[in-house]
Amino acid sequence: MPQPISHPLVRRLEPVVRDLLVEEPVVAVHGARTVGKSTMVRALATSAGRSVVDLDDPETRDAVDASPAAFAAAEPPVFIDEYQHTPAILDAIKAELNRDLRPGRFVLTGSTRYSSLPAAAQSLTGRLHVVTLWPLSQGEIDGTKERFAEGLLSDPAALVTSAVSSTSREEYAERILRGGFPLAVARPGGAGRNRWFDDYLRLVLERDVAELSSIRQREKMPRLLTRLGSQTAQVLNVSRVAADVGIEGSTAEHYVRLLEAAFVLHRLPAWGTTLRARASSKPKVHFVDSGVAGRMLRITASRLAAAEPQAMTELGHLLETFCVGEVLKQVGWMETPAQAGHWRTHDGDEVDLVLERDDGAIAAIEVKAGERAREADFRGLRKLREALGARFLGGVVLHLGRHAYSHDDRLHALPVDRLWRG
Repeated sequence: MPQPISHPLVRRLEPVVRDLLVEEPVVAVHGARTVGKSTMVRALATSAGRSVVDLDDPETRDAVDASPAAFAAAEPPVFIDEYQHTPAILDAIKAELNRDLRPGRFVLTGSTRYSSLPAAAQSLTGRLHVVTLWPLSQGEIDGTKERFAEGLLSDPAALVTSAVSSTSREEYAERILRGGFPLAVARPGGAGRNRWFDDYLRLVLERDVAELSSIRQREKMPRLLTRLGSQTAQVLNVSRVAADVGIEGSTAEHYVRLLEAAFVLHRLPAWGTTLRARASSKPKVHFVDSGVAGRMLRITASRLAAAEPQAMTELGHLLETFCVGEVLKQVGWMETPAQAGHWRTHDGDEVDLVLERDDGAIAAIEVKAGERAREADFRGLRKLREALGARFLGGVVLHLGRHAYSHDDRLHALPVDRLWRG
């Protein structure tokens, strides 16, 4: 079973932010509430000999509202936590940058996506670099440095080793339902962690979502979240969700956008619409944290690990959300950027995650909840390989079995724990 964190916790994104400050005047760290942004920015501020302007504190917020220019003019670097509470600080920062555009002037954190703020508040567009702090990765929890995404985008065949996985189905279920929020990880599984997830979602809806927009049918939001939980790792069908919840389609779309803005869920865009005419253009929906998604389904680890048809379906969806999340976390701290999406055609071919380097090279991942990779599991990857030719670096089927092996030309099977165990 997964063990509690017993080592000093250092976020892999922290050195990335330090490096960005050498070149960027403003770095904004976005992410879900309680994901660890404040802890990370305090560590950065301490190392720079600075304090943090905490706009989650009402008194500090009032002071900044009264004189935003004074706070923006402080000795750099200036660290501002939860800046979305006082958008006027952005205008003050813009005025400072008009006078002095040196790198390393401001570090901001926010629990709301910058792009979702009112247009009038987006005064720093083009002058700040945004990075996302995701929930803890499995490597951060275990105290290891993952390099799976880096290896997949350079030499996928090198990921195939003779090491045999010892992770059981039960441990995978525990990891999925634990998720990566630091405060949830610190709690033992069961009622205590479930209460934390419930309180977290209530806080997000009552504070972050409410700040973004008034919600006319607030009582519908919990049911909407539950319905979206059952759709995680699936093509998003807002009309169906709206019908199930009993609201208009436009209202459901608005609510989904608010949940995206508050980092409860995200849409994985369709990839390859120009590759084949019959490729789908619809995104998949994934919860930002697999533990939250599991709570929405009201599922336990023992049930998730059971060899029953319904449990297998739920495991498949949650496992995909878990794996996609782990890879995106690693992509977020890589030096070489990569774009992520999913590939699906109207003929039934699909690949769960496609990563594209800036030079057009492609690597892809299919996630399966079985204990071995079957021939049929490689179908989508094979179709993608045929369509891309030399651009296709390699494809991987992640499975819950013990062994890694090469299946075919540039196609490999790997245990899921290769994501964090090297």
